[in-house]
Amino acid sequence: MQLSEHFSYEELTYTDHRIFDNTPNDKELDNLVRLAEFLEAVRSVLDDRVVLINSAFRSKAVNDSVGSKDTSQHRTGCAADIRVPGMTPDEVVKAIRSADLEFDQVIREHDRWTHISIPLEGVAPRKTALVIDHSGVRTYV
Repeated sequence: MQLSEHFSYEELTYTDHRIFDNTPNDKELDNLVRLAEFLEAVRSVLDDRVVLINSAFRSKAVNDSVGSKDTSQHRTGCAADIRVPGMTPDEVVKAIRSADLEFDQVIREHDRWTHISIPLEGVAPRKTALVIDHSGVRTYV
């Protein structure tokens, strides 16, 4: 099922941890639709480059299995870890920050992918930019 022109339900709920159910509830699905629409805007900012999804929605069981916190925005269907062929995570973060996008967080993670999230519906976006790597977590500058 397509959630937007370029993003499907299957890719936004895919997990390698297939022993766990990773089916979103109705509210989480609504968030995934909003996330897919937001990712279309990200594609546009990136000159319509392909955006590959590493991980988006995670059920509690999947989230626990990857060692993530219960507060992860992946749990609500509001976050995706992405890669963009031909661009470094740093270039992706810079492009997103310089665009007029209503993101909640953008994180350059381990120089391997970019985490991007939207706020819950009705919540103002924080527009937080961070770096996570072997040195820890810090503000992106």
